[in-house]
Amino acid sequence: MEYYNYLKSLHLIFVITWFAGLFYIVRLFVYQIEANDKPSPEKEILQEQYKIMAYRLWYIITWPSAVLASIFAFWMLFFTDAGHVWMKMPWMHVKLCFVFLLYLYHGKCHQIFKQLQNDEVKYTSNFMRLWNEGATIILFAVVFLVVLKSAINWIFGVIGIILFSVLIMLGFRFYKRIREKK
Repeated sequence: MEYYNYLKSLHLIFVITWFAGLFYIVRLFVYQIEANDKPSPEKEILQEQYKIMAYRLWYIITWPSAVLASIFAFWMLFFTDAGHVWMKMPWMHVKLCFVFLLYLYHGKCHQIFKQLQNDEVKYTSNFMRLWNEGATIILFAVVFLVVLKSAINWIFGVIGIILFSVLIMLGFRFYKRIREKK
């Protein structure tokens, strides 16, 4: 059992750094997109700096964290007695669905990362601000599932974060209108 706790600790550490990377990379996407509207030479200077920052974050922190979190999760689930027990529980099946969504989210972020590295701006900064909420919703769902160990009760937590996200976006729009009036 002690061995399992080490695996779980390492898994949690890399999940935390993975999410930190996902949250920050999307923030860098916002900055890169907004830099595109700046006049020269500011535009080029900012774009180059954000590309470097995004590259380092993506390949030195985010990708390695995703891979290591996945390796430790796989190890826990398939090579420990506790993992075999968890795999029989309905909440774990729901959690793994959210983990699959997280992989899709990560993949889409990789696609956006590549586009911005090639100076292809296909999204608005407002879209990226909303996109950032996707990782938050996945995080909330997974944490509630793991803590409550219920395939149903996590719904209340996710509904709460969605409502919170709506309030944040309304606040963002309100602040944007005030800023534009000045």
